[in-house]
Amino acid sequence: MADSYSYVKGGKLKLKGSKHKKHKKSSKRKHEDDEGKAGASSIDRTDVDLHGGWWTVSKFGQVTGNVCIELADRRYMFAKDNGRFVLGPQREAGPEPEEILTAVKIDETKVAFKSGYDQYISVDSGNTVVGRSVAIGTKEQWEPVFQEGEMALNGCNGCFLSADEDDDIVCINKTVGDREKIHIRCNLSLEVDPKAAIPVEERGSLKEAEINYVKKFQSFQDRHLKISSEDRTQLKKARVEGTLHETLLDRRSKMKADRYCK
Repeated sequence: MADSYSYVKGGKLKLKGSKHKKHKKSSKRKHEDDEGKAGASSIDRTDVDLHGGWWTVSKFGQVTGNVCIELADRRYMFAKDNGRFVLGPQREAGPEPEEILTAVKIDETKVAFKSGYDQYISVDSGNTVVGRSVAIGTKEQWEPVFQEGEMALNGCNGCFLSADEDDDIVCINKTVGDREKIHIRCNLSLEVDPKAAIPVEERGSLKEAEINYVKKFQSFQDRHLKISSEDRTQLKKARVEGTLHETLLDRRSKMKADRYCK
C-alpha cells in the first residue's frame, strides 16, 4: 500500500509569485491587502504546530491544494487500498500520506477531493464514503459549510460527513452534531500572496481589468482602444459569480475589439 502513495508529496506547497514594482498604495488598496492577510494572522500557531504545520481553513477559498480532514483530535480521514475510508489513529506530527487529499474547486460553493490513489471521493448507495471514481460527477461534489467558527462537509446525498462507531467514514445525518463537526486542514504556506490565484489583469478595479484585457487581445488596427460603454453593473455580478473573464470577452466581442472574436 505504501508504494501506491509514494507520489504523494508532503511538506508545504511553494507557489511561485510574480514580483511587482512598489507603488504608493491608496487607503482602499491597503484595506484590501489587510483583509487578504486576515486569515493568516488569525490562525492559532500553537494549533498549527500540534498538527505538523497543517492549519484549519476558515473559508471556502482556502479549501485548495493538499488538504486533510480531521474528524477528532489529530485523527484524520484515512484512505484504504480498497477504496474505503476510516478514521485514522491519533497523530503526533500531522497527517500521514494516506490521509492527504487533493482539493479541486468546482464552483463557488462545491469542491471535489482526490485521494492518494488518484480516485475521487463520493458517497455510495449505502451512505458510505468511498474513493473509487476516476472523474468528477454529481456524486463527487462536496459543499463545505461554515458557521460561527465551526464547519461541516455536506455530501451529494444531503447528509454530513462523519465517523460512525466503527470508525468508518459515512454520510448519514442531515443535521450537524458533534460527530459532523470537522476541520479541513491545509498546508499551503501561510505567507502566500492572497491574490496569487487571481489573474494579473483582474487585480485592479473592474475598469482597469477591462482595459487590461482590451490591451492584451485587441488587434490595434486603428491604434485606438475600443472600450465598451455599457454599464459595468454586470461586471460586478460576474466577478462574484466567477464569470468575469467570459463577460469581458462578450463585451469585447460586441465592440469587435478582440482578435479572437471576429
